[in-house]
Amino acid sequence: MNNNKGYKFFLAMLIIGLFLASVLVVNWGSGTDVLAQKSRVKAPAALLGAEANQQPLYNDYRGVRLGMTADETRAKLGEPMQKADDQDFYAFSEKETAQICYDASHQVVTISVDYIGAGSGAPDYKSIIGREIQTRPDGSLYQLVRYVKAGFWVSYNRTGGPSPVVTVTLQKLQ
Repeated sequence: MNNNKGYKFFLAMLIIGLFLASVLVVNWGSGTDVLAQKSRVKAPAALLGAEANQQPLYNDYRGVRLGMTADETRAKLGEPMQKADDQDFYAFSEKETAQICYDASHQVVTISVDYIGAGSGAPDYKSIIGREIQTRPDGSLYQLVRYVKAGFWVSYNRTGGPSPVVTVTLQKLQ
């Protein structure tokens, strides 16, 4: 029984580490860091390209949307594996986990889902991004799309290698 608890703890720590790494990749890939993002001047939608006016293909996860309360989220997803005022962690299986982050008013501001390894049921990037993404030589993919009118961005990130991790993230624009 102790080995099972140790495995679950290891799995939870691994997934949290993957989530944090994906956040770093998203911030690196978007060319900003957290401090720069807060001080950044927002460009008008016309300067952000056509994607600012597109309708998002992907805007919820298992019925959870940005702006929902923590109570509404927990009613949809059940009791989280780890629960806090600012975030919840769910492990739906060994291959699918989610982290839901809340603002000070306990409303969802970020939904990040990890699909781990082959056969994880990860969605196809086109169903998230809606267009082609160039695959890197190592097999990895990354794309972030901002939906200014909808007030959020969505990213798709797949690691390379034989057992890829796919991270799909929705985050409220600030």
